[in-house]
Amino acid sequence: MKLALVTYEAINSYGSISSAEDGLLTDFLSAKGLDITPEVWDNPAVNWEQYDLAIFKSPWDYFDKFAAFRAWLDKMETQGLRTLNPISTVKWNADKHYLLDVAAAGLPIVPTALLKKGTTVHLHEFFTQFQTEKLIIKPSVSGGAKNTFIVPREEEELAIPRLQELLASEDFLVQPFMPQIQEEGEWSFLFFNGHYSHCLLKSAKAGDFRVQHFFGGTIHPQEAPAHLLPQAQKLVDQFAKGCLYARVDGVAVGQELQLMELELIEPFLFLHTNPEGLENYYRALMEML
Repeated sequence: MKLALVTYEAINSYGSISSAEDGLLTDFLSAKGLDITPEVWDNPAVNWEQYDLAIFKSPWDYFDKFAAFRAWLDKMETQGLRTLNPISTVKWNADKHYLLDVAAAGLPIVPTALLKKGTTVHLHEFFTQFQTEKLIIKPSVSGGAKNTFIVPREEEELAIPRLQELLASEDFLVQPFMPQIQEEGEWSFLFFNGHYSHCLLKSAKAGDFRVQHFFGGTIHPQEAPAHLLPQAQKLVDQFAKGCLYARVDGVAVGQELQLMELELIEPFLFLHTNPEGLENYYRALMEML
């Protein structure tokens, strides 16, 4: 069986960390006897028909080339190429509108409102609705905190021109700033084929709200808190059926895990933080082949 590990052309700030984990995973799976080859998703020279399975790993530029990515997914679907995670799940997860589906199912998310492309925005209503002094604005299709920014109440009017310009091109989400991110951090729970693997806490650098490493964030492997893990598991059970991998990112508000993102396309898996991480991934993959 020939496997493709779906990646991207790593030419930006994400490159070193994604390449390191991709290489670690490819080497491990190859050593286990699997025939696996990294392939850039939008490389026109790739013959996808030679593969029996394509595994999404790090197509980290899909949101910069979203129309092309959707077209590529459609093409793979038409060709009948099996993928993990499934293409239907990838399409659903590519737009953060999915958070509203999670909320509609009765599972807790960080409070979220949708700003539709081309609309005129008045942010004051969201300060009131969310009972917050700071808002987080982010594109509904994005990654790596691209075009994500914070708006304090006193700077509302200053932020409007920038936001209106951005809304001319795409939808955005608005959320309350969650102080838990600076006080405690953002939890990430990793699952492979629905089975819990490992957990970590991501912390922003002092004065920032972004936990990504390229913004100075740090990671801290943890034992999964007993009151949070079942909540993460419930999200995976309901929304990640048939998925090889899933990462649940959220904040603890009291005893409740509020979902920030359910990563089902290209999450960094933090495999180096857990001695069993690679083996857990391999075992899950073999269950699904």
